[in-house]
Amino acid sequence: MAKSANKGNVFDLGELRRAAGDLGLDDLTGMPGVPGAGAEGPDHAGGDAVACGCPDCDAEVLSFPPVALADSAELAAAVPGVPLVADARRLAAWTGTRELTAERLLPLAEARAAVADLGLPIPGDAVAAAGSARDLPLLHLLWVVAVNTGLVRITGMLAEPGPLADTATMDFWDGVVMDVLDRADEGLTGSAVVDDHLAEMLATMYSVSAGIAEPTLVKGILQSHEVACEARPDDMRRLAVTLPGELSRALALLAYCGLLEETAGARHRLTPLGLWAVRQDLLREGHDAPTVEEVAVFADLGAAELVDTLLAGDGAPSAVSVWLERRTPEAAARELIEVAASGTPGRRATAVTVLEELGPEAEAPFRAALGHPVVWRYAASWLHVRDLPAPALSPEDGDWIAVDTLASLLYVEGGPEEMAGFDVLASQEELARLVEEMPGVDHPDALPALDMLAAHHPDGEIAKAARKSAMRARSQAIG
Repeated sequence: MAKSANKGNVFDLGELRRAAGDLGLDDLTGMPGVPGAGAEGPDHAGGDAVACGCPDCDAEVLSFPPVALADSAELAAAVPGVPLVADARRLAAWTGTRELTAERLLPLAEARAAVADLGLPIPGDAVAAAGSARDLPLLHLLWVVAVNTGLVRITGMLAEPGPLADTATMDFWDGVVMDVLDRADEGLTGSAVVDDHLAEMLATMYSVSAGIAEPTLVKGILQSHEVACEARPDDMRRLAVTLPGELSRALALLAYCGLLEETAGARHRLTPLGLWAVRQDLLREGHDAPTVEEVAVFADLGAAELVDTLLAGDGAPSAVSVWLERRTPEAAARELIEVAASGTPGRRATAVTVLEELGPEAEAPFRAALGHPVVWRYAASWLHVRDLPAPALSPEDGDWIAVDTLASLLYVEGGPEEMAGFDVLASQEELARLVEEMPGVDHPDALPALDMLAAHHPDGEIAKAARKSAMRARSQAIG
């Protein structure tokens, strides 16, 4: 997607809800939380630094809520009506066959003539001040789209008309949007800050289908810019004054490009074409962005089927939310606890992960599970986290859960090889302590877990200690 100080992330919707309340708005009331992060959304994370000078960090893979896309034929039929596309086609027809500059652009005089003849909304003083066609951003955007989509063909320094079909394909539209968003690297909207946070703004709007009001978007960009870009207080004060106008102009440009529309309630949301295009971009970046149809199949699975599907890596993270929405919290908890109680550590770990999505309204099944010898520790932990009465867990109980979690890797394809990324324990020192204690932990998979650590843990000292503990565990079993 376009460059962003938080590339691939979304604004913190929990913060935006509070901002909306402070502004007297109800933008996000009843809206889903940030995808893949519960109701409050993830903390901001830095991203690729470009103009902002934000610290580099790995892009986070997110799970977005399922969306309902319009029919592909209807979407394709709407593409020629997008103002940007219509003007790019008009520019291509106007250009015809003519000589270009060494930069493969229209000569300045002809660029000015194109602006006038096509009636492009570019101020006269900007046209007069331009030193080349590149200095007229809207015309340059139209030229890039026309050339990259084949509406204009360039051979050497000669422009010739390409095919001007009356219909369009979604591949054509995808190319148009890629051209638009890629312009953020050189200045798409006229606002460096909006360009820097464009990707996360569009991803946030993708997550909130009802749309977001302008003041709330301003607040989201300010918060994101301050955190991710470590902006100084004086910069933030200046930006708080200038950003509303900059964002207003940027939203108008994105509407011209066919990506956004304004609702009757003065909210801005993605158009059907914009929804389709942003989803394509999210998928290209490796995010989970399913359609309603893609995840509907998971809703009717039993808990055991859901767990097995997730364990096999065949279910998108959003499948969990769809599955939970089809059940009451108590019913979902009851089904999942049964799977956790009767399954392997792998199934148990997967079921417990889903159970963490439930709130206090699911208390009853967890309280009933306190009497089960396998899952009572998980039930007690779940209750404690939600400040509900529950029996205390001893250090030995913590060790049992840690061993159970380690053992879950034995039941996941490629799990043992993922030891380098296993961070359930606070430190290598804590893991070393656990390895020493594991022969005495009353867990059926303690020995296989030790063998796994001995064979696959990247730290030689941990692997060596695991081998010694495994030998001790075998001796104790014989004796």
